[in-house]
Amino acid sequence: MSLGDGESGQTRTRMPEGSGDLYGGARRGGRRSSSRSLVTVVGVVVLLIAAIAFANRGGEDSGTGGESADSPKSAATAPTGEKPVSTKAAGIPSGFAHTRQGAESAAANYAVALGSAEMFDKERRREIVSAVYAPDVASDRQADLDKAYSDAEFLGKIGLDKDGKPPAGQSFVSRVVPVGTKTTASSTDSATVEVWFTSLFGLSGERSTNPVTESWYTTTFQLKWANNDWKVTDFQQKDGPVPVGRDQKASTADDMTKAVEEFGGFTYAR
Repeated sequence: MSLGDGESGQTRTRMPEGSGDLYGGARRGGRRSSSRSLVTVVGVVVLLIAAIAFANRGGEDSGTGGESADSPKSAATAPTGEKPVSTKAAGIPSGFAHTRQGAESAAANYAVALGSAEMFDKERRREIVSAVYAPDVASDRQADLDKAYSDAEFLGKIGLDKDGKPPAGQSFVSRVVPVGTKTTASSTDSATVEVWFTSLFGLSGERSTNPVTESWYTTTFQLKWANNDWKVTDFQQKDGPVPVGRDQKASTADDMTKAVEEFGGFTYAR
């Protein structure tokens, strides 16, 4: 039986009760390979998913595969009228429905949490990983992520100190806004979900050498049903689709800092 039976494949957003998670974009979410070397950062701005992708390496390329025989067809993004989940684990929405719609909501919320600025805090990172990853892979992912996020060279290239903190007077911005989701394959207890999103990443402040920039990506999550919820087992990422940018004047560092501090994030549920 497919998770898509009787569902429209559409997404809605709802505001959370408190301030939202931040999310950082990233330059490539590399495919899995036998190498577990630390991420080599090239360019002025290093995008955060590079660190997350590091944790998903080890073994042969898992790939995303084509649609399974019982996979639902992709559908447009639109509100469904379904209520969002009412429970949280480590501050992250949890208790998603055992349906295709539930898998898509889980993937969108996990994308926001995994790329958040909170991932640079050791204790908070461990809470997030335990909440979103499947129990049988969480421990390995935690060790790899701790190694990646504590690498001084990596942190230095994105303007943070050895503890993952920004310079005095600057704010670290790492936020993702999912635009839509789609399920490309599913069975009763597994699903492959793509999340298309725009991201903000950088340091805001008058002396910032890594100003906040916008990027677009699509992350493909491999999910499985575990402990009565959808959990991540793996993911891959690619650039785009990228829309044509408008000729708008960039905001000042002060305006950007104020916006990030005052505008909360969203809980994504369908």
